[in-house]
Amino acid sequence: MGNGAKAQQKRDRKGDAGPKEAKSQLKANAAAQTIKCKTCFQTFQGTTSRKMLTDTHQQAQQRL
Repeated sequence: MGNGAKAQQKRDRKGDAGPKEAKSQLKANAAAQTIKCKTCFQTFQGTTSRKMLTDTHQQAQQRL
């Protein structure tokens, strides 16, 4: 019995039907957008650090 047959036997015993169904994270990501810039009205996730917010704002000002 080769390694391929052993692996197939393990899969058969486990009863796994294959990969799990994909789930979208779009709603969760949209709900996490809790910080809104008062200058440009761009939204950011609540876990964003203050340094990242100021850097983003400064980069946006340089482009204008």
